Order: sequence, then structure tokens, then C-alpha cells
Amino acid sequence: MLKKGKLTVVGAGPGDAELITLKAIKALQSADVVLYDALINTELLNYAPNAEKIFVGKRKGCYSYQQEQINELILQRGQLRKHVVRLKGGDSFVFGRGAEEMQYAAEYGIDVAVVPGISSSLSVPANQHIPVTKRGFSESFWVITGTTKEHKLSNDIALAAKSSATIVILMGMSKLTEIMALFKGEGKSETPVAIIQEGTTEREKIGIGTVASIESKAREQQLSNPAIIIIGEVVHHRTQLLALKNKHAQESILV
Repeated sequence: MLKKGKLTVVGAGPGDAELITLKAIKALQSADVVLYDALINTELLNYAPNAEKIFVGKRKGCYSYQQEQINELILQRGQLRKHVVRLKGGDSFVFGRGAEEMQYAAEYGIDVAVVPGISSSLSVPANQHIPVTKRGFSESFWVITGTTKEHKLSNDIALAAKSSATIVILMGMSKLTEIMALFKGEGKSETPVAIIQEGTTEREKIGIGTVASIESKAREQQLSNPAIIIIGEVVHHRTQLLALKNKHAQESILV
């Protein structure tokens, strides 16, 4: 039994169960309670066989628990001197509310810790051979939420469309038309775009196009949330790499 309660906010990675960190596994193994979100791979719960497991995620706009209720669960279990692991998809500090939950717990004297996770904003493109930076193509990258808490398009996307950076947009599929309109307005209709749905999982789907064509590609391939949108010349790297792999595969067959 802990001397006092503890909250550990843990990033579960992008979806592939093997992309969780060793430190995260150790946190789960020592947990008395695991509060987990919708986007985590539930295989990870096997690392906490003796813990109480509570699903607190959101599916298709429906909340199993409101944020205030999640905070109360953390506080209630923490005051019972339990170790609460808050398991979140990706990294809990990238468009997660891990920082808010830690602050809430700390205000009530509960010990807090964080275990960083592999962010989907970097790992999902990488898993499809798309680097967010590449010499000669992109010197920086933006990671932006497509939809704000008011359910509006982020103003930062209009600023990003003016840059030469790689743009990675999370939670943006419902605003795809508006997003592409901003890039078209900046004369970037031919800029490559990739949409990756449920990246690093067995259900992964990808659509490749341009700012002008990606909406039709998304409809053809029935791409929807959860998905990541990548806009920039780095998307070409995937095409080039796959072409090289196919070329060498054909040469080996001929030999």
C-alpha cells in the first residue's frame, strides 16, 4: 500500500502493442487502477492483471465519462492510497488532457508522474515510410489539431498553409474540405497529401493524393477517423522508397 495515492499518466503509443515503452509497462504492472481511453490497444491491459480497469474513453462522440467524472475517479482512488494509471493513446501531452489531470490530482496532494508515449503524429507517418522532415524537402513540421474544443477549424492551419513545413493534422477528417481549401488558396493544389487511418494497427488504411485530389481518394477508400493527415513534399518519399523496393524485388526474380 502506498503512503499516499499516486497518479501516473502513461502514453500508450499509436496502436501497435509493441510500440509501448518499457517504463510504461512497469507502470501498468504496479497499477491498482487503470483508467483507459478508446484509442489504446486493449492488449496492453494484460500488463496489469490485478488492477481495476475502467474504460473512460469516447467513441463516435459519446462519452462514457465526462472529464469532471474522470478527475473524480482519479481523486477517489488516489485518496484510497492507490496507484492510478491513466492510459492514453499516443503521447498524453500531445492533444491529450494528461497535463490537466496531473494538475488536478496534485492540487489534492496526490503524487503525480508521467511516462511519455510514442506520438501518433510522428510514428504513424513513419510506419508508412513518410518522414516528417527530410533534407531538401522540409526543415520543420507542424502538428495541429484539426478541430478545436469549440468544434471549429484551428486558426493555426491557415498559418501553416503559408509555410513550407510538413503539416501533420490530427482529428481533422471532419474538416477535410475546409483544410484543403486553405491550401488551395495558397496555390498548393499539387502538394502531396497522405491520410492514414488507424495507423500501426491491423486495420490500417492509407490514401495518397494531392491537395486537389485527396477528398475524392478519401471517399473512394472510405477513410475516416481516427486518421492522421500529412501534407507536404515528404509524402513523395514513400512513393520513391516503394518504387526502389519493387525494382530490386523484380531484379532478384530475374536473377
